[in-house]
Amino acid sequence: MENGEVYRATTEAHPGAGRGPRSGLAAYFTLSRLTGFWRLKLLELVLSLLAFICEEVVSQCTLCGGLYFFEFVSCSAFLLSLLILIVYCTPVYDRVDPAKVKSSDFFITLGTGLVLLLASIIFALTHDNTITEIAAIVFGFLASSAYLTDFSLMLREKYKAPQPRKGEAAVRRECLTEPLNA
Repeated sequence: MENGEVYRATTEAHPGAGRGPRSGLAAYFTLSRLTGFWRLKLLELVLSLLAFICEEVVSQCTLCGGLYFFEFVSCSAFLLSLLILIVYCTPVYDRVDPAKVKSSDFFITLGTGLVLLLASIIFALTHDNTITEIAAIVFGFLASSAYLTDFSLMLREKYKAPQPRKGEAAVRRECLTEPLNA
């Protein structure tokens, strides 16, 4: 009996994707890239979804412009939050430039927070005083405050990071084209 025959039944050269401690969908999903902010990102997602659901339950309105604007913004906020979480938590993050992902997250969070705050204010001024409209407005204000809090934390983190300084490596280009023995 050879050594190869002894190990052949128990050892695999390439174990399948469904084996090991993390298998299936869990093998592709991780929260490790969201350093401390994942709870806030999840809160943004849930609050914007609740605002959208409460707004969708509204059956009639007299001034519908604010309702329609709030509907569009709350749905967009939910979808953008979902997109950002998917990028951070899946292997997509490894395929794109992390600096661009963080920059996109920074500006999307700011824009979404401000526009959702504006939509909540407009909807609060034009609603018909039903329970579902008030709930949608409350969730809209809570979601916009979560977005703006996340933005302020990202801004603070951005300014706490050490800034690269111009050192001796920054040499003028004109010096490089001149001959050394001139």
